[in-house]
Amino acid sequence: MFKASQFKPHPRSAHQVLSLVLIGVAALTAQAQTNWPSKPVTIVVPFAAGGGTDIGARILAQRLSIMWGQPVLIDNKGGAGGNVGLDGVARAKPDGYTLLTGNVGTQSINPTLYKKLSYNPDTAFVPLGQFAELPFVLAVTASLPVKNVKELVDMAKAQPDKLTYASSGNGGSPHLSAETFKIATSTQILHIPYKGGGAAMTDLMSGNVNMIFASVLETSGFIKAGKLKALAITSKNRVPAMPDVPTLQESGVTGAESGSWLGLLAPAGTPKEVVDKVSQSLQQAVALPEIQQQLIAQGGIAKGGTPAEFAQLIATDRKRYARIIIDNKLTAD
Repeated sequence: MFKASQFKPHPRSAHQVLSLVLIGVAALTAQAQTNWPSKPVTIVVPFAAGGGTDIGARILAQRLSIMWGQPVLIDNKGGAGGNVGLDGVARAKPDGYTLLTGNVGTQSINPTLYKKLSYNPDTAFVPLGQFAELPFVLAVTASLPVKNVKELVDMAKAQPDKLTYASSGNGGSPHLSAETFKIATSTQILHIPYKGGGAAMTDLMSGNVNMIFASVLETSGFIKAGKLKALAITSKNRVPAMPDVPTLQESGVTGAESGSWLGLLAPAGTPKEVVDKVSQSLQQAVALPEIQQQLIAQGGIAKGGTPAEFAQLIATDRKRYARIIIDNKLTAD
């Protein structure tokens, strides 16, 4: 017959039990975190509705809503070249339910172009991933009597400050693209800033301004409808949506390449589990043929990448544009 003393627990058993409990708690915590999102997610677009950043974000939001099983809402908060929206996201609770659609202007240009920002661009956000490239096009009103870039430059030189260009606001990449073009062509063209790409496009088609530098995604529909004329693509290569439109380089203008990209960011301090899930979702979304075709049809190009790769893109473009801004004494003021 066995004695009760024979059944005393091994001295290590208590430690083993504690370890198992801790592992279980960690697993439950991780499971709870990966259950994100459990409610609607808001993506802040720091520009008015209708611009290239807004259009691209809405294409992505529709797909993410399906993937996550939760509404993904777009909140347009324009102003100050995107800085109003960025300030709001920087102050938001870092729980993954408020995200930001950033572009080359907000993340890589504004930190140099604006002397004072209400947030620290180096520490306020965590990159989640890129999801699109947005080549730019130089478009003019249908009534402007020019057929190509050379004729536009000749007209601008013959009438300094008579021609005007619209932009989505001071400090945005369309503004900087136009200023870079002016420097490369030694022309004087007057800047008319608007509160968002949609308002700029409306006034352009009304003939109140003469031209715009904007994403192909934003302008392609109006160009196809004959409401605008595309003179040149500002990126290095031609784009599938407008294969017959030459680049600025092909049109005889060098040193004026520009364009934008789109990516998602979150407030600093957002849990790593959420960062990883959004990053994975972005890469899955841009790999879908229907998303690729939606972007191409609008003039964009699907482009994925890890958070680290997106952070590097932001940093590289920030250095490149900082040189242009400083060397040419450009300012948003």
